[in-house]
Amino acid sequence: MTTTATIPPTPAAPADIPSRLSAVRAALAARRLQAVLVPSSDPHLSEYLPERWQGRAWLSGFTGSSGTLLVAQGRAALFTDSRYWEQAESELAGSGVDLVKLDGPATPAYVAWLEDLGLDTPADGPLALAVDGHVMGLAQTQALHDALKAEGWQLRTDLDVLDAVWPARPGLPDAAVFEHLPPHAATSRADKLALLRKALADKGATHHWIATLDDLAWALNLRGADVDYNPVFLGHLMLGLDSATLFVADGKVNADLRDRLAQDGVDVQTYGLALDALAALPTGSVLLLDPKRVTWGLREAVPDGVRVIESINPSTLAKSRKTPEEARFIRQAMERDGAAMCAFYAWFDKALGHEHISELTIDERLTAEREKQPEFISLSFPTIAGFNANGALPHYRATPEAYAVLSTPEGLTAEGLLLIDSGAQYLGGTTDITRVWAIGTPSPAQKRDYTLVLKGTLGLSRTRFPRGTLAPMLDAIARAPLWAEGLDFGHGTGHGVGYFLNVHEGPQSISKAVPDANMAMQAGMITSIEPGLYRPGQWGIRIENLVLNVPVPPAVPDAEPGTPEHGHYLAFETLSLCPIDTRCVDLALMRADEIQWLNDYHAEVLRRLSPLVSGDTLGWLQERTKPI
Repeated sequence: MTTTATIPPTPAAPADIPSRLSAVRAALAARRLQAVLVPSSDPHLSEYLPERWQGRAWLSGFTGSSGTLLVAQGRAALFTDSRYWEQAESELAGSGVDLVKLDGPATPAYVAWLEDLGLDTPADGPLALAVDGHVMGLAQTQALHDALKAEGWQLRTDLDVLDAVWPARPGLPDAAVFEHLPPHAATSRADKLALLRKALADKGATHHWIATLDDLAWALNLRGADVDYNPVFLGHLMLGLDSATLFVADGKVNADLRDRLAQDGVDVQTYGLALDALAALPTGSVLLLDPKRVTWGLREAVPDGVRVIESINPSTLAKSRKTPEEARFIRQAMERDGAAMCAFYAWFDKALGHEHISELTIDERLTAEREKQPEFISLSFPTIAGFNANGALPHYRATPEAYAVLSTPEGLTAEGLLLIDSGAQYLGGTTDITRVWAIGTPSPAQKRDYTLVLKGTLGLSRTRFPRGTLAPMLDAIARAPLWAEGLDFGHGTGHGVGYFLNVHEGPQSISKAVPDANMAMQAGMITSIEPGLYRPGQWGIRIENLVLNVPVPPAVPDAEPGTPEHGHYLAFETLSLCPIDTRCVDLALMRADEIQWLNDYHAEVLRRLSPLVSGDTLGWLQERTKPI
């Protein structure tokens, strides 16, 4: 059996990367700086960045969504974690940028790299590292400042070195802001603002600053298109006990929407006035700030006479708990998304060996099916379609220059495993789902790996747990079948998901993260379950569903308070609706109860999707949901 596909070579970094690095080094020398740090971030600490703040990619050629660049005279390095190592090695080739593989906290790695430069302290002051404090998180900047100080370095946060060397740097995005309306916006803007003001009053605060774009969009029932895949817009919100000011670029809010905002007591001011307004807070004010969701530059703008309370944004907790009305729309979005995927997979199975199919074709055809669905807005992240070795890259994305071919009109080009991780934004919800499909006959080794991952997905999906359980505590349940075989995966098991918002949201995280109290699992939260297993150069497996926390009665309903049986429990309702490829399952590794869960899931998928599909798609759905 052939286990490799035709994959054109990945191109080296853009030819002008060395000249860009030279320009940065000249700017550093002119300012008497020894190095600059360029994070993957913007003033709102977004995951997906507007073009203006994609400086790390522009300067290094590395296009992964996570990574930090350090540039010094004579040396430059890109720091990223195991999800991106293979991609980074390929994209950085010939760029003059080294890859530093992170396998622990980033800050010590940055400092160690700077120390390895062996620089002498200048006569006119300490060694200095520059970073734009307006795009660097508060906690991260403080940790870096302290670590550098211990080694005799100064951290300069008042310079944006990119501005001096990026002549065609993009401006602010100008897409219009629009309103998320009823019935999908099940809670009114006025009610949300009242909820947040109560949280302020309870903490003794007079003002609250919201900089993170998902929190802002949720609080005001507004959406936008400033960031790819996430329906958000650039802005800040200053919330007082009896006032609210939205700072957004001119022209993005039309007159009608401005009037409707005014009816709810929201004033609209230009984006560039935000930090000035923060600096103008009167002495004696008490400002609530979330230290994990504001930048160093924003915190520095707060005047000395204002007392700061550091606490999680009340909106972050509130929006993580979907209401029953929102859950109803989310289930509807999952059905539409499932119907689109079934239509794609029915075409795919029929076309294999008879049409030209590449990883690019998969992305195009799957997106086209989703676009046909009612209330579709956009994808929720770039589709990952990885065949065989490409599937072993958790954040792989095919490009016109580098992709695998699965099929031609003359037949299959290869056999193996195809991983597809995809999702969409609908007015009534956000989806994210991963499936792995056999092309040809899977090998015993592939079936073993697939089944171990599936057992992890099923094991966590079936878990019930006390309300308030810290999400990271659940991580080991999904890993247990892999751990038993001496295997593991490098990413988290699950992330929170928004409601027609960001596909990655908190505060819950089913991962190896150090837990804090805000990660407590509560009813209404939506989280992914996505264990994986990756064989570099061979194949990758990840089986992902989104799940909703739902209350369940305790095992002993009348147990006395204080006894082990007493308490309020949660379980996971599986929201995602798409068959799981049973051709890859090694039944010898499955227990009877696991097989029953899988059969019950497929019966539910068939029941809910059958009314939405017909013809070849219905036939494919019926075949792929047969009990095993």
